[in-house]
Amino acid sequence: MATYTHGHHESVLRSHRWRTAENSAAYLLPHLSSGFSLLDVGCGPGTITAELAELVTPGRVTALEQTADALDLARAEIARRGLTGVDFAVGDVHRLDFADGTFDVVHAHQVLQHVADPVAALREMRRVTKPGGLVAVRDSDYAAFTWFPELPELDEWLDLYQRVARGNGGEPDAGRRLLSWARAAGFTDVTATASVWCFADEEDREWWGGMWEERVLNSAMATTAVDTGAAIGSDLERISAGWRRWADDPDGWLIIPHGEILCRV
Repeated sequence: MATYTHGHHESVLRSHRWRTAENSAAYLLPHLSSGFSLLDVGCGPGTITAELAELVTPGRVTALEQTADALDLARAEIARRGLTGVDFAVGDVHRLDFADGTFDVVHAHQVLQHVADPVAALREMRRVTKPGGLVAVRDSDYAAFTWFPELPELDEWLDLYQRVARGNGGEPDAGRRLLSWARAAGFTDVTATASVWCFADEEDREWWGGMWEERVLNSAMATTAVDTGAAIGSDLERISAGWRRWADDPDGWLIIPHGEILCRV
């Protein structure tokens, strides 16, 4: 894996815990059935994992993260919900420690934008999927983020984030590349779609803008930006204030586009 740009500061986890199967994996849900085995690559704090597990019960879901500490976040969420159909594994998506054809579905949400070799990762995901099964991937596309008002601080934020993410070995504009990566990985039956998150009402603006107001100062992205000379503290403070301005503006509106692929094995 490349370095995970966001890290696990509470401001980051707050955004990740907002994610559900409905708002983050709707393209996959019609293809799930009870009894399926599913691998959730890069499960994060486990909110999507838990809902997928409920949908495939009595099948089992395996939650995968690259470190034990990250995986503990998902363990806590699964335990909180009292679910028993989830297994846990630490591993690298480039070298999955599962036999060929283990899972009916392999799912990854906001993962390929952070890995060193997305094509190799997709090949591994394909390898551990049963013949006839599905590999399902969804990633945002930072260059396609759109917002109003057109605040220069948010333009600065986007440029900084892309530079930090690429410096960490990732590709922040992954959404538009998913189809290409899937074809390069050898998939021939691929359905490519797109969907968006939209933040426009007062509650949504406060949540998203307030989260980034804090995140741009305190997350791993901020630390990396300063350590590598991509930004200094006053830059981050200016961008943080820009997110506050956006959150407080009654005309504020923002969309985050996502590419999605369903790859039949």
